[in-house]
Amino acid sequence: VLDFNDPFSTEVKPRILLMGLRRSGKSSIQKVVFHKMSPNETLFLESTNKICREDVSNSSFVNFQIWDFPGQIDFFDPTFDYEMIFRGTGALIFVIDSQDDYMEALARLHLTVTRAYKVNPDINFEIFIHKVDGLSDDHKIETQRDIHQRANDDLADAGLEKIHLSFYLTSIYDHSIFEAFSKVVQKLIPQLPTLENLLNIFISNSGIEKAFLFDVVSKIYIATDSTPVDMQTYELCCDMIDVVIDISCIYGLKDDGTGTPYDKESMAIIKLNNTTVLYLKEVTKFLALVCFVREESFERKGLIDYNFHCFRKAIQEVFEVRMKVVRSRKHQSHLQKNKRPTPNGTPRMPL
Repeated sequence: VLDFNDPFSTEVKPRILLMGLRRSGKSSIQKVVFHKMSPNETLFLESTNKICREDVSNSSFVNFQIWDFPGQIDFFDPTFDYEMIFRGTGALIFVIDSQDDYMEALARLHLTVTRAYKVNPDINFEIFIHKVDGLSDDHKIETQRDIHQRANDDLADAGLEKIHLSFYLTSIYDHSIFEAFSKVVQKLIPQLPTLENLLNIFISNSGIEKAFLFDVVSKIYIATDSTPVDMQTYELCCDMIDVVIDISCIYGLKDDGTGTPYDKESMAIIKLNNTTVLYLKEVTKFLALVCFVREESFERKGLIDYNFHCFRKAIQEVFEVRMKVVRSRKHQSHLQKNKRPTPNGTPRMPL
């Protein structure tokens, strides 16, 4: 049941829309990122023929709704109330199949963006140039440049130069789709500047080279420090999380199979052959901190652990404030519902 009427629900859980032409790979992206489906298994997914809504906040710390739209949806259909949908949207991801002729996709992108912008100018427009695993490096760059140029030219011709489109090269067969989704989700986290600042303070006082704050369930990183992100570094972090969870599932559960594979005792150290150490520590039930440290700096592990303790305490305080805001909004929403008049005109009495 799609409920658009709660004015507070969209503030608590931002909505991410997955849109694009048929067979562009929208459902595959959702299944790989949020359901741990193997990329090869997505070949057997049936085409989506209705809007599929999923709440990602129940199984993961990342807190939003993701809506997968069928490619054949018609904005001019009077039964499709696009205003209601776009009004509560935080990000619109438009998926373009890079291995197909993308002229029709660009026309649909322009229609979608202009309609959505008129309803909600605050939407983040994210363009996934998808299935790039089948292209050479030169072809990838040329395709991205061509799509970027054409999409922005279309907006300029319509007098909408102020609309900003972000472009990402993605594939479900490597980590690019997780990194792209990370950047989309980060824009929806109001505490992002605070998290980045805490990470900067932590690494500068601990001799750490790079640190990521990961959502363990989806392998989306919700924050990192201000140094540039290297794709190889990100891939190593993802692989480390997989190793920790897989080993914990085998050896971390009790004899009767109860318990959780990832808890407050979860910690891992992996020494690489280039004098770098990967260090993972549990922050909350759904979050992990993954750090890159030089071996000589890791000799001061006591200092790193003390600073981590302070960092974790600060993170918990940040999200305690967040939960108070969420509870306050829910309470306000409940009061508003109780104030609505009943059919005979008398106001509802609070229970």
